[in-house]
Amino acid sequence: MTEKERMLSGELYTAFDDELRNDMLNCKLKLNRFNSMLMDKKDERTEVLKEILGKTGEWPYIEPPFYCDYGKNIFVGDNFYANYNLHILDCARVTMGDNVFIGPMCGIYAAGHPIDSEVRNTGLEFAKEVKIGDNVWIGGNVTINPGVTIGNNVVIGSGSVVTSDIPNDCIAFGNPCRVHRKITDEDKKYWREQREKYNAETGKNI
Repeated sequence: MTEKERMLSGELYTAFDDELRNDMLNCKLKLNRFNSMLMDKKDERTEVLKEILGKTGEWPYIEPPFYCDYGKNIFVGDNFYANYNLHILDCARVTMGDNVFIGPMCGIYAAGHPIDSEVRNTGLEFAKEVKIGDNVWIGGNVTINPGVTIGNNVVIGSGSVVTSDIPNDCIAFGNPCRVHRKITDEDKKYWREQREKYNAETGKNI
């Protein structure tokens, strides 16, 4: 296998490889362009974002600055939104579903390094896939570690460090991040009533 194939398959690999260096350089050039574009260039900036990422759905939006390693290993669904200073180390596949909202200063890290310093100091590293489901809200300053899967309909509280999988339909927070409680019908009832109140007060229909 090539070093790139080893990286994407979760095996030990070295990033000091011409193919990977070129891929990273191409990504950095596009990121520089994306991050320097003015707000009035929204449509053009979206097109550059689509060039950077491996796949986007409808209405992808990332507030610059945004940083990643390769870009092409990031796959997002419809209605994806990320606030300022999102960092994604996409040495393995990072997949996010529909309606994923990410707060500011968050990091998604598929990259890892050997615990043994002798091996680590050679430059060998590894990566593990990160998966985030549909309808997920990730609060500000959250860190998501390699190999983590976050289910559907999840809220991750701000400042959390997610080191293990989070199941569907729950609120989780902390360091390490743990499930606090399930999202209930009462939660849904309350927030849908609040939406109806908003619609009544504003004359809108959201």
